[in-house]
Amino acid sequence: MNKDWIIRDIVKDLIIRVKGKQAILFIQAFVAVEVSSVLSHADNSLSQEDAGENYGGLLKKHHPLKINCSYACSRRCSKSSRKNLCHRACKSCCARCHCVPPGTYGNKDTCPCYAKLTTHGNRPKCP
Repeated sequence: MNKDWIIRDIVKDLIIRVKGKQAILFIQAFVAVEVSSVLSHADNSLSQEDAGENYGGLLKKHHPLKINCSYACSRRCSKSSRKNLCHRACKSCCARCHCVPPGTYGNKDTCPCYAKLTTHGNRPKCP
């Protein structure tokens, strides 16, 4: 069960049991304690990151969004004179970079990984 729902249920029970000003004072105290615990937790996490003790971000694998490489490369290579060659190279680049620049030519600044890939002869690999 979510922590917010638990807190709401506790507050509802308290309002039913305690009437009037006492309930309002208790709820204010409860909210103040919750806010202070959240803030202290945020301060602790910031100090851990500053000290370099938080390794959680380093251990997680980054999974980029999946794109439809076939469709993106068909669009990219639509005006190419050698469609099969263009499509094959584009799909290879798309599989590595998970992006294809918009348009049929240029615009490689929108996808830096795509622009950096080269062949063995140091020529641009991606169309």
